[in-house]
Parts: sequence; structure tokens; C-alpha cells
Amino acid sequence: MTLGPEITFWIAFSAGFLSFFSPCVLPLIPSYITYITGLSFGQLQEAHPGAKVRLVVLAHSLTFVLGFSAVFVGMGALAGVASSTFQSVMKDGLVWLQRAGGLLIFLFGIHMSGLFHFGLLLGDKRIHIQNKPRGLAGTFLVGIAFAAGWTPCIGPILGAILAMAAGTSGSTAKSMLLLGSYAAGLGIPFIISGLLFHSFLDFFKRFKSHIRKMEFFTGLLLMAVGILLFFGLFNNLTTLLYQLLPAGA
Repeated sequence: MTLGPEITFWIAFSAGFLSFFSPCVLPLIPSYITYITGLSFGQLQEAHPGAKVRLVVLAHSLTFVLGFSAVFVGMGALAGVASSTFQSVMKDGLVWLQRAGGLLIFLFGIHMSGLFHFGLLLGDKRIHIQNKPRGLAGTFLVGIAFAAGWTPCIGPILGAILAMAAGTSGSTAKSMLLLGSYAAGLGIPFIISGLLFHSFLDFFKRFKSHIRKMEFFTGLLLMAVGILLFFGLFNNLTTLLYQLLPAGA
């Protein structure tokens, strides 16, 4: 059983987008942007920053995103290798791998929703770089540290995407693209937030009271994905979407 590629990539992208709004990421976006750019809060908060400020923010934001994307895509490669190896050795057991992935994603969803917390997914494992190296190379390093250590909130969502990659792709390239989609979903709003910093602060003031609701909603989505994957219903979902959206077929 295989998932429709369009659906899996959109799920991964949406998961990255939802990770951006998690309580361990969204509140710290201003601090991260000031840290990686070296600009003052006042410079970034201007409603109409100069071209030089925008260029600095864009360059460092892109480099930061490339840093954590490299780690995520590398994880996807490992998941793809594991999936390909398993399929070549035990093709008849593929359905059980898919079911295991579905169960794992469902458990991640329960954890994200707050209905029950699993001890292994708790705890702050952030990696802090006290003295950031100068330039874009330092920003790239910070991006790698973000991906490697920021597990309390994005860990369950990232783990769900990795489980999907290992259980369904059967291809290293597809797994890398899947994790690349996740990184894009997380990275694009980060870049936009940096370029529109003043507007982002206004948005955050209004949205911060809804962060817990977003986390609960994300957990429910992961649980639904896990159920569909466990019972092999994604093909049915793909057919239904093609029927509803014939132009995209």
C-alpha cells in the first residue's frame, strides 16, 4: 500500500507549517531573528525598514532555514534507506511497517493534543550556542543546532513525518523530498516573519492566546493521519480528492 505522493508532500508541508505555531517555536521567533541577524530589536521593529536591513534579514533567514533543512533532509535520507532495505529484505512485511508507522503517528498525536503525555517526548533538549560565529556560516550552524536539539514541541510532529517516510516511501529520494517539504513548511513562515517583523509582532500579540488550541488541533490531525495510515485508507482518500478536484488529476 502506498500513499498518494501529492497528499504525503502536502501533509509534510502542513506539518512543518503547524510546527511553526507550536508553543516552543512561535514565541521565540523574535529572539531567533535578532540573534541570527545581529540587528537590534528597534531596527527590526520599524514599520518600513531600509533595504539594507531587509537584505540582512533575508540572507540570514534563508541561511538559517537551509541549516535546519539540511538536518531534516538528512534524517529523511536515513528513513528512506531504512525503508528501502526493509522492503527489499521483507516485502511481505511492508504492511506491518506501515501499520507500525500509523500507530506511532497516532501516539504522537495523543501527545501533541495533551490528552496524555509520554515521558520520552518530554523535557527540554534545546542546544544553545552561546557565542554565535560571525557571518552566514554562523547562522547556518545555528540552524543545524535548531534542528538537532529543539525536540520538545517539533519532535512529535517531526517524528510523525519520519515514521511516514520510513513506512510508506520505499525510496530514499522520496523520503528526502518528504522531509524537505516539512522543512519548507517550517521555513517559509520564518522567512516571512523576518521580512515583515513589525507585522509579525502585531500578529503574535493577537494569536498567542490561541497557541494551545493550535497544538490540540495539530494533535487531532496527527491522530487522524495515523488512523488512515494504519488501516491503509490513504489510497481511498487520494481517489476521493481526485473526484472532488478533477482539475488536479
